[in-house]
Amino acid sequence: MVIPAYVFDRLLEISLLLHADMARAFAGTGLTASRTHLLWELHRLGPSTQQALASALKVTPRNVTGLVDALESHGYVERHPHPTDRRAVQVTLTDRGSRTMAAMESDREQAAAELVAGLTEQEVDEFGRILTSVADRLRRLVEAAADETEEKT
Repeated sequence: MVIPAYVFDRLLEISLLLHADMARAFAGTGLTASRTHLLWELHRLGPSTQQALASALKVTPRNVTGLVDALESHGYVERHPHPTDRRAVQVTLTDRGSRTMAAMESDREQAAAELVAGLTEQEVDEFGRILTSVADRLRRLVEAAADETEEKT
C-alpha cells in the first residue's frame, strides 16, 4: 500500500525536476519562472495592461512592473499607449516573445506526450482526474493557510 507521504515525496520530486528543467532551458535567455508565467498570461490574454497582468498573476502591480521591465530589456515584450485609456499602458509580445511562446507551446506538448508515453488513454484520463483532485485540494489548503496568516497579522 502506498502511504500519503510517498505520494507527497513523488510530487515534490516532480516539482523539483520540472524546476531544474526550466532553469536549464532558460539559461542565457533572461527568462525566469516568474517572467515566463507573465509571458504565458500575455500569450493567453493578448495585449494587456499591467493591472490586468497583475490580476492574472495574482501579484502586485509593482511586481509586474519589474517583470515587464526585465522582459522588455530582453526583447520579449513592448509597452504601448493603451488605445482607449490614455492613462494606461498596454503590454504586448514582440516578435521574439511570440516566437518564444510558440516554441514553448511546442516543447510543452512534446514533453507532455513523452511523460505519458506508455500509458493507455484510460490511464492518462484517470491520472489527470487524480492530479486535478490533488491540485484542487492543495490550492484549498494553501488558500486556507494564507487566510489564517492574514488573520494573525
